[in-house]
Amino acid sequence: MPIEGPLRELGIHDVFQLLDLARKSGILRVRSELRQNGGTVYFDGGKVVAAEIESNPHPLGALLLRVGKVSDSDLERARDMQSTGDGRRLGEVLVSIGAISQRDLDRHVRGQVEEVIFELMNWAEGHFSFTEAPLEDVPAQAVVRIPTEALLMEAARRIDEWSRIEGRIPHLDVVPRLIAPDEHDAGPMDLLPAEWEVLAAVDGERDVRAVADHVARSEFEVARTLFGLAAAGVVMVDDPRALPEPEPESGDVADLLARAEAYLIADNAQQALAAVQEAAAMSVGEHPSLYVMLGRVLLAAGRPADAAAALEQALRLAPGDATARRLLGMALAGDGRFEEAVETWDAWSRLPLRPADEDAKGGWVSELRAAARMLGRAMRNAHE
Repeated sequence: MPIEGPLRELGIHDVFQLLDLARKSGILRVRSELRQNGGTVYFDGGKVVAAEIESNPHPLGALLLRVGKVSDSDLERARDMQSTGDGRRLGEVLVSIGAISQRDLDRHVRGQVEEVIFELMNWAEGHFSFTEAPLEDVPAQAVVRIPTEALLMEAARRIDEWSRIEGRIPHLDVVPRLIAPDEHDAGPMDLLPAEWEVLAAVDGERDVRAVADHVARSEFEVARTLFGLAAAGVVMVDDPRALPEPEPESGDVADLLARAEAYLIADNAQQALAAVQEAAAMSVGEHPSLYVMLGRVLLAAGRPADAAAALEQALRLAPGDATARRLLGMALAGDGRFEEAVETWDAWSRLPLRPADEDAKGGWVSELRAAARMLGRAMRNAHE
């Protein structure tokens, strides 16, 4: 009898943990009419062995070719072998002819599967159905075995990395463009192959999603690469959703907060903290914006507990501040208070009025919330 139901009653992360704890084997199908998208995940003894999603159907051969791991002749030879009766998967054939190592194949296949899983974990609506049966034929060109614990660890890593990335890449609709090189700096750029690949796809028109699709890599990996390129001064990003910046208020406090913002962009958390503390000392009365800035700076400085305290004060002064509530969720998660973080992000999603720049972060908040819920459950299970 299949296990099925709406995701609003049993979240996808709960489904994964259920299948893992019960060591189930079979096929999980997830469908979202709102997204017009669907995914399929194959389980063997509670471990994920393959996954696919309609919105990102990059074949393994095309992916390996795009990242330079195999050549056209390698693929042609492997497919010829399959067409003449070799029943092995494409990945297995490529390894047997020496076109790619088993380690590289496993790494790329695992990356593909993980991206499908994390995409599905963002879905709060839709329908799932699990059919239990021994896996006899998995329609994949290569298979892996990923334990749920590994997915939880990856979720924790992403929570930490997203909090850093969003300072320069606030959402996936931003458009990266090249910065003209300084005429006095004629030295070559020392970039990794993956960075060159992303850089070559930056044309001033593609947003982060389009760049990710062009290079057949995940949006998370591309955003992380663009973050590094922006920090190095190679690219900058244009935000088509950004509202015009208001004219800054006159006065030393406003100047100090602007200076703190500049230090944050330059990844200098200590200087930013000094500027905010100086502004706080000069300020007359309590202002939510000052506590929000203090929370941002303390997050960047790796002090999530102190950041949470500052952001909670901001919300006491301005309960409807969407930025403060979103950042508070990050601070709580960074402090290991995952259930509180989920409640905070749930409250953020229910706010009736959010600025456009906050509303654009909805997808990222959903991903962080799903990861935090998984980590919270894992910690409870460990204690029990």
